[in-house]
Amino acid sequence: MEEPQSSSLPPPPPPPAPPTTPLSLVKPSSKTDKKRPVKIFRAFRNVLRSFPIITPVCKLPSLPGGRIPETKVGVSGTLFGYRKGRVSLSIQENPGTLPTLVIDLAMQTNTLQKEMSLGMVRIALECEKRPDHKEKMKLLDEPCWTMFVNGKKCGYCSKRDATEEDLHLMEVLKAVSMGAGVLPPKPDVQGQVDDEMAYMRAHFERVVGSKDSETLYMLSPDGKSEPELSIFFVRI
Repeated sequence: MEEPQSSSLPPPPPPPAPPTTPLSLVKPSSKTDKKRPVKIFRAFRNVLRSFPIITPVCKLPSLPGGRIPETKVGVSGTLFGYRKGRVSLSIQENPGTLPTLVIDLAMQTNTLQKEMSLGMVRIALECEKRPDHKEKMKLLDEPCWTMFVNGKKCGYCSKRDATEEDLHLMEVLKAVSMGAGVLPPKPDVQGQVDDEMAYMRAHFERVVGSKDSETLYMLSPDGKSEPELSIFFVRI
């Protein structure tokens, strides 16, 4: 006698994952020649010191304070975040490279948007020197920062590795050199619509003053007006 077959059916297979944009960002260059002008200047200065001292007829211009001039380089900076979440800062060598720095700032995205709509914004990120730290750590490799906005302390922020979502955003914005906008929300696992992702990308001039101070100045397209946003990194 045959046994009755069960009427229960196997659960349907899960829906396929939505297609993702293939990642084409490349690694940033080593920039080994970035310090070359400084080395050339030092070598030239050492050669001049070997010459006999001669009093010139006219005075030659000298460097302020006898220091080596600041080094400057252009980078791509992106401020992004969900409107109801914290804003993050991503620094890239150019829009087609992987991020070299990602920091979660101590400010809501919509709050930063309001601050920038009122005028110039000065963000200072400070960290303390650690005497017990034996190895020489680069300034932008510091893990934690105290954040000030226009002189007002607003909390603590930290450096982190770029997530898959960060890399997807950088890939979507690969063709954008300057601009701001909002990406359409995407449904989460339960099918509910998530918050909107706002972003602002600009070209920044990175000025390295010393091993304990760097500044990012946001450049306007015309290059004439004062920067609307400046980000200072200081180790004290």
